[in-house]
Amino acid sequence: MGLLQRFEVQPPQWVRALYPGTTWKGAHDERQVFLTFDDGPIEKVTPWVCEKLAEYNAKATFFCVGDNVRKSPGVFQLLKQEGHQVGNHTFNHIPAWKYSRKEYFENIEKGGKWINTGLFRPPHGQLYPWYVKQLRESFDKIVLWDVLSQDYDKRLSHQEVFRNVKEFVRPGSIIVFHDSLKAWDRLKEVLPAALDYLSEENYNFEIL
Repeated sequence: MGLLQRFEVQPPQWVRALYPGTTWKGAHDERQVFLTFDDGPIEKVTPWVCEKLAEYNAKATFFCVGDNVRKSPGVFQLLKQEGHQVGNHTFNHIPAWKYSRKEYFENIEKGGKWINTGLFRPPHGQLYPWYVKQLRESFDKIVLWDVLSQDYDKRLSHQEVFRNVKEFVRPGSIIVFHDSLKAWDRLKEVLPAALDYLSEENYNFEIL
C-alpha cells in the first residue's frame, strides 16, 4: 500500500488535530466499531445493506444525500424503521473545496430539510477547519472516519477493499462504506466478509 492510500484509509493524528470539534473514532478501550454508509439511499443497494446488517443484528449510521432521500423516500424510511441512525451528507453531495462558503452551507441546509439529524459528514471528507464552528451550531457531531474502506475505488479489487478494513480496524473505529452504485461491485463482496470478520473478532456494532 502506498503512502497516499494509507493516509486516506487511516488519516494520521496530526491531520485529525487540524479539525478540533470533529469526531474520528469512538472510545479505544471498548471493543466496538461504528459502521457508516455514505451517499444513499439507493433503491438497488440500501435495502440489501439493511438485510445484511440484520443477519448480524448490526446497526449502522447512514449519511444520506438529500436529493437521494427525495428520490427514494421509502428506502429512507426503511433505514429508520430498522433502527439505523441517519446523518446529513448535503443535498447534492457537493465538495467544500469547489464551492463558496455560502453555496456549501445552503446545500447543507437544503439537505437538512429532508434529513432531520444532529450528525453531518462532509462529502469526500473535504472540510475547511474554519467551517467547523459554524457546523457545530447546527449539528451535534461532524463525523469523519478512522477507517476508509475505499469501496468506491474501481481500481481496487474487493479483496483489497476488505484488506483495508481488516488491517486497519481497531476498537472504536468509525468505518466508511458506501451504499452507492459506484461502490456496489465491491460492496456486495466486502460487506459480508467484513461483518463475518468483525463478528469473529468479537466487535460490537454501534450507531453514532
